[in-house]
Amino acid sequence: MSDHEDHDHGDGSHGDDNHDDHHAHDEDAVSIAVVTVSSSRTLEEDPGGDVIEAALTDAGHDVTDRLLATDDRVAIAHAVTGALEAGADVVVTTGGTGLTADDVTVDATRPLFDREIPGFGELFRYVSFEEVGPMAMASRATAGVVADRLVFCLPGSENAARTGSEQLVAPAVGHLLGLVRR
Repeated sequence: MSDHEDHDHGDGSHGDDNHDDHHAHDEDAVSIAVVTVSSSRTLEEDPGGDVIEAALTDAGHDVTDRLLATDDRVAIAHAVTGALEAGADVVVTTGGTGLTADDVTVDATRPLFDREIPGFGELFRYVSFEEVGPMAMASRATAGVVADRLVFCLPGSENAARTGSEQLVAPAVGHLLGLVRR
């Protein structure tokens, strides 16, 4: 059995008869909005947002909007819901996922989730551990499903945004979106 045949999505979709069709529902080009959460950055000086946009466009996805929200729960929730209402299939936030009092992105987005995707945060911290050691535990990176769309919350540092977008979001977002839209 190959590595791909024994992984589980919890939906029973890996029987021998339907394995070849498993990725048939994947979304090829995904419409994505990037929301930078910061009270000090601008969109013109946004290295985290820039590397996310580059990773996603390099993977064939369409970054349709770049937004800026202050470190405020209401502003963040408004930016995320506004991007979804404007038609984004996926919203990727950058910033506000740490442990300081003004890191409120996770607190603002988690109530929007119909379902959380705990594996995203777990995998992000695992990959980050290989890069920054035990300091990876300070990240509250998370993701969730909102209706039939996805929201990913990445840290604001350029390196963490690159890691999350290149290694996790870009290669998996089409498949994950296809799963939530089945």
